[in-house]
Amino acid sequence: MWNEFKQFISRGNVLDLAVAVVMGTAFSAIVNSLVNDIIMPIVGVILGGLDFTGLAIRVNEAAILYGNFIQAIINFLIIAGAMFFVVKGANTVMKQKEAAPAPPPEPSAEEKLLTEIRDLLKQR
Repeated sequence: MWNEFKQFISRGNVLDLAVAVVMGTAFSAIVNSLVNDIIMPIVGVILGGLDFTGLAIRVNEAAILYGNFIQAIINFLIIAGAMFFVVKGANTVMKQKEAAPAPPPEPSAEEKLLTEIRDLLKQR
């Protein structure tokens, strides 16, 4: 069973997924900082000093924090937009690699000799 587990873990797909999760988490932290520290203060200034995180509806002792929900939506939209541009760029690069024509194969010695014979026969 241990060997099967090692084979499962060492497959490329599992390792790729693990790397993607770690990178996604790090990217999420960067985007959260971008939204919370740069974009939302600017939006707050434009909207007259409004801080979304403080928006809430109070019902007795409970509070519905819809400002945090708005913040999460903005975070999602920025992450989705950034990922769109990353994937779009990667697709463009992959298409360019696929579109590049392969160099013609080098003619063999027989082909070279036959070409020379053909050219000599054309001259007569």
